[in-house]
Amino acid sequence: MNPSDEILDIVDENDVVVGQAPRGEATARGLRHRCVFIEVRDADGRLFVHRRTSTKLVFPSRYDMFVGGVVGAGESYEEAALREAEEELGVSELPRPEPLFKFLYEGEHSWWSAVYRVRCELPVDPQVEEVAWHSFLTEAELAERIDDWEWVPDGLEAYHRLRALRAAGQAP
Repeated sequence: MNPSDEILDIVDENDVVVGQAPRGEATARGLRHRCVFIEVRDADGRLFVHRRTSTKLVFPSRYDMFVGGVVGAGESYEEAALREAEEELGVSELPRPEPLFKFLYEGEHSWWSAVYRVRCELPVDPQVEEVAWHSFLTEAELAERIDDWEWVPDGLEAYHRLRALRAAGQAP
């Protein structure tokens, strides 16, 4: 199936389903839908960072410190988080991602965003359709690149929100 044909739930500002549309149409018309972001850390606590492929529908060739994607019609955030993490990392039998927080992202696009975290101690083999480059970076290595690399804006917002919650002791 072409990713643009995937059916998504369209939601309102309160995350209530108000309809459904194909992904391509939702993107083209700016219809609000649901997404998941999963912070992936390896056994040493390093963060999985990647550059999206140039063929991605949204934010092509940009860097991201989360794996994730859209939540399919009728799919829960939790189901999507595990599915997306396993698909993008190219692994199976990951532990269930732990929910951290939700927020409404409103930028060039608009979507309800559920943020999760998971530890991946398995060797990764990222999807070539999704990931052009990847590495596990320490917090210091990420900090060195945060102002120099072109990041996906929704992931960058999620990253800053998560850092603020951690600094306030409100997130693990």
